[in-house]
Amino acid sequence: MYQATQRFAISLIALAALQAAPVHAASENDSAIQPYADIRYRLELVDQDGLPEDATASTIRIKLGVVTGEWQGFSAQVEGEAIARIGPRDFNDTVNGRTAFPVVADPSDVLLNQAIVKWQPVKELSASAGRQAVNLDNQRWVGSVGWRQNDQTLDAVRLTAAPVKEAKIDYVYAWRVNRVFGPDSPQGIWHNTDIHGLRASYAVEGIGTLTGYGYWLDIPAAPASSSQTLGVRIAGERKVGNGIRLLYTGEYARQTDNGPNPQAFGLDYWAGEAGIARGGFTAKVGLERLEGSGAAALQTPLATLHAFNGWADKFLVTPPNGLRDLYVDAGYKVAGASPLKGLTVRAIYHDFDSTRANISYGSEWNALIAYPLNKTLVLSAKFARYDAASFATDTTKAWFSAEVKF
Repeated sequence: MYQATQRFAISLIALAALQAAPVHAASENDSAIQPYADIRYRLELVDQDGLPEDATASTIRIKLGVVTGEWQGFSAQVEGEAIARIGPRDFNDTVNGRTAFPVVADPSDVLLNQAIVKWQPVKELSASAGRQAVNLDNQRWVGSVGWRQNDQTLDAVRLTAAPVKEAKIDYVYAWRVNRVFGPDSPQGIWHNTDIHGLRASYAVEGIGTLTGYGYWLDIPAAPASSSQTLGVRIAGERKVGNGIRLLYTGEYARQTDNGPNPQAFGLDYWAGEAGIARGGFTAKVGLERLEGSGAAALQTPLATLHAFNGWADKFLVTPPNGLRDLYVDAGYKVAGASPLKGLTVRAIYHDFDSTRANISYGSEWNALIAYPLNKTLVLSAKFARYDAASFATDTTKAWFSAEVKF
């Protein structure tokens, strides 16, 4: 593992040299090969009731790649990443067997993260094939889980069309899911999947973006995650004067069993959010409801789950009795010519209940502060405190990160 990480670091130096002397196009249709790098160090601390040890995870993720210019509409992207532990192995990375510690799902690895061939014959149509990060809408149904050190990627074909300026159509077919746990985990790769995703959106002036979608998941390695989901979504904002904007989002979906799922069910998803924004200040209140029947619950296994239902990650799998998340979210981002330009602070409060049987699960506080020291370096700190009532256990998490992109 150490030698592999060394080889990856040497590759990073070589790519940096390429960036200093870019490869020029052979014809007027070509452009330079563009190397890039994203290096993120993170310290994650977890105190979870019910486990004898607290977790301390000090990890670094080195992601580097190249993007080619276009030739006859074709281009390519190749991206690798290395995740390495720095310091003691005082956490359960899901493959090291350290089950006395809380889970921090960042196992060490060196892997191919993306390898994509793209084709764009005209501006309104594009296609891509290969291993790729796919993020749709707010990533509630399909996302790349960028929060973890290892991305979630799909081995997939994706087609995108924009027949008119206001409309966009996406189709994705995936035969493999590369999950954040890495290939050494029994659940790190979902092979032989039959996943289809179709979404169409239209931007209506003065109202917002209307989206209809369907996701058909057949996952032999995770039968309980196989489902069919059909839904609609609207998201927009409206100016009301004096620099004030009203923000609103509404969404409904219906999920049923599909493929190898052993349960038969039909479950609803509801989400609504209303807010106000002025300058750098934003405040929102929202309600998200993932229905459960007591035997099965609505699931979103391809989502960027960390972004929803609290940063303590207690609801990555929806409980059988469902989940109702009522939350308040407020934040401020410094703008203008201030030396603190870009500084972001945010606080969120969640109240969690079931959707059946009137069960109070618990509540959670989240907080974030992030500051870009310059165009390439961002420092951030996050905090999550989950107070259990009748689901899971009290958990406190803290993160400190430094990320450099060039």
